[in-house]
Amino acid sequence: MPPTPTTATGAAATPEHAPRSFPRVVRVNPRSDRFPVHAFHHVELWCADAASAAGRFAFALGAPLAARSDLSTGNSAHASLLLRSGALAFLFTAPYAPPPEESAAASASASIPSFSAPAARAFSAAHGLAVRSIALRVADAAEAFRASVAGGARPAFAPANLTHGYTLAEVELYGDVVLRFISYPDNNNETNLPFLPGFSAVSSPGAVDYGLTRFDHVVGNVPEMAPVLAYMKGFLGFHEFAEFTAEDVGTPESGLNSVVLANNSEAVLLPLNEPVHGTKRRSQIQTFLDYHGGPGVQHIALASRDVLRTLREMRARTPMGGFEFMAPPQAKYYEGVRRIAGDVLSEEQIKECQELGVLVDRDDQGVLLQIFTKPVGDRPTFFLEMIQRIGCMEKDEVGQEYQKGGCGGFGKGNFSELFKSIEDYEKTLEAKQSVVAQPTFFLEMIQRIGCMEKDEVGQEYQKGGCGGFGKGNFSELFKSIEDYEKTLEAKQSVVAN
Repeated sequence: MPPTPTTATGAAATPEHAPRSFPRVVRVNPRSDRFPVHAFHHVELWCADAASAAGRFAFALGAPLAARSDLSTGNSAHASLLLRSGALAFLFTAPYAPPPEESAAASASASIPSFSAPAARAFSAAHGLAVRSIALRVADAAEAFRASVAGGARPAFAPANLTHGYTLAEVELYGDVVLRFISYPDNNNETNLPFLPGFSAVSSPGAVDYGLTRFDHVVGNVPEMAPVLAYMKGFLGFHEFAEFTAEDVGTPESGLNSVVLANNSEAVLLPLNEPVHGTKRRSQIQTFLDYHGGPGVQHIALASRDVLRTLREMRARTPMGGFEFMAPPQAKYYEGVRRIAGDVLSEEQIKECQELGVLVDRDDQGVLLQIFTKPVGDRPTFFLEMIQRIGCMEKDEVGQEYQKGGCGGFGKGNFSELFKSIEDYEKTLEAKQSVVAQPTFFLEMIQRIGCMEKDEVGQEYQKGGCGGFGKGNFSELFKSIEDYEKTLEAKQSVVAN
């Protein structure tokens, strides 16, 4: 059975050395949004081939293809494929390459009016498979755009009125990521359209539901957090939901600082990370920035109604092209889990958490179960988190029960375990890079003396292999190569520290 939210209404006493930590600050929600924000609407990734990327995500996540806009629907500007699982919506978009004389007509056929083929190609070349747009459903996209720009946001795409009462607008967020505003009338909701106008519904009979329900939070990595934080708070009005420093979440080798921004309902959570410098190893955040080519979305947390079942489904598909997961913690970690969550999770569930590598944390309001994939693309950048939050159930004005946003925190007690697993993963890449970086092809200059003979017509020539192959010099030769490799290793060690 999945862990249920009925037993985690309070927090147990904090045990020494337990894998968790209570927040040191009191949560305050000033309800300071500059305009009404309802929820995440979708997340769009730009890629080189939408079919390949969407196919892998659909298989790995149990999120079947639900809608499409491409050549089959009359869109000659881009191929866009939408995956759905509950309220979770992943959009994968790739540019077409129409002949120059048809480019204007192709642009006019785009179902996403802000799409630019040259920008999409440049984006994919710079960042690989990465998030381009974080889309929020708002009450009025045009008003959200106006208020955002008035609050200091840099405009990316002015409001466009689509059919069926839909409006779309965009502002810059960080790096090449944009924040997209989507609005439509309440009486003309998504049940009337498969997604946005211009998309056609796709039936996926027999699709297996892994239990993923929605986006929980979307995390950005930036070189310096303070200016980005001020920028986002300025135009969104979001409040600080949680804060973590290198002392809270770092390892002896690296660290980061992190702040979580939330909207009024705390259903939209946008954490920001920055690297900490001067540590033994380069921060994982700096590694992301280097390989991603600047700021971008580091990971997306996907909420599950039963994360243990979700993990069983996902891990069963890992050998067949699904997603791989970070290494699990050592067995002693789960001794602490029993102390902090034994009143919420059964012994069987704790053992399954250990078997699947699920991390467990608890704050003053609820319990969090979480696990992280390895990077899902070619670069060591973008990855996913699967989570389940337990507890924090409340009722709204009409008596509808809901779970408070961010229930159970963000795994503060697990950060050191998470970062250690990322460091260990990066070390495996560095080891392989070190092997690849070793010298391979080189030249040898030789002279052979003697062994002169004459052929049938009296022409003089030298016998092949005259003088041998330097057998007596092999030890000296190999020693010189070893000494040279040691100088390279010493230089690599200096760079890596």
